[in-house]
Amino acid sequence: MKFKSGFVTIIGRPNVGKSTLMNNIIGEKIAIMSDKPQTTRNRIQTIHTEKDFQIIFLDTPGMHKPKNKLGEYMQKTAVTTLNEVDVVLLVVDDTTDMGPGDQYIIDTIKNIKTTVVLAINKVDKIPPEKFEKIYNMYKKLGVFKEIIGISALNDKNTKMLMDTIVENLPEGPQYFPADMITDQPEKIIVSEIIREKLLHYLHEEVPHGVAVEVLKMRKRKEKDIVDISATIYCEKKSHKGIIIGKNGRKLKGVGKSAREDIERLLGSKVFLELWVKIKEDWRDQQNMLNYLGYK
Repeated sequence: MKFKSGFVTIIGRPNVGKSTLMNNIIGEKIAIMSDKPQTTRNRIQTIHTEKDFQIIFLDTPGMHKPKNKLGEYMQKTAVTTLNEVDVVLLVVDDTTDMGPGDQYIIDTIKNIKTTVVLAINKVDKIPPEKFEKIYNMYKKLGVFKEIIGISALNDKNTKMLMDTIVENLPEGPQYFPADMITDQPEKIIVSEIIREKLLHYLHEEVPHGVAVEVLKMRKRKEKDIVDISATIYCEKKSHKGIIIGKNGRKLKGVGKSAREDIERLLGSKVFLELWVKIKEDWRDQQNMLNYLGYK
């Protein structure tokens, strides 16, 4: 049997379950998950290898109309991958009406030559008659090679989806070692885990105004402990107060929750220090975006 390999980009509106699907396939938490939209900021590359194929997934930021320079970066990242890959996987959810965001995505993928597969996510929550309506709505567009109903959270039909993707990959080399699941440095994954916890703990007006930079990540020689120091950047003084919380309780909660996930990732005990700094309007400052890796 000949070996197949290729690149697959996962696109879709914010909050349809792209990161959940990728984490399910990889079997590790690489992309952060949140019930708030536009969670993913970078093009996170993950690798899934079997004996006869290797898929490199690009989990891009959700496609949306940009509101600032960070938004423009996120949008450009999502769109530029479409012609660079072997398969485009569009993920939608149980929404039966196409809004402007959906139409923008459809108009974009109509103009590419790449094979496009559609995954209708959250089928565990969709009654059969509603699923049929969504299926037919997308089928009549004539854009998709295959349309498959899945549940990324419950692992329903994800193998069927994988088989479909592999069918559309070219024969090729194994680009990465079989045991490698991401090309992201540990520091990046750690910073994303901390940001995920901030998204869970904070009020609606704060989350997308935060960024996390891991300043130090060092393993102690004498003990199986990793010391990590990270800075949380926010845009307003009032946001800093919300992040820290009364008597520092909110920041402690973020730290405890993040530390537990980081310990699972690293397989070591973790001592985590978090600091909060104000950088006004950092999402519109190109030098700050470059400094934080959004370039």
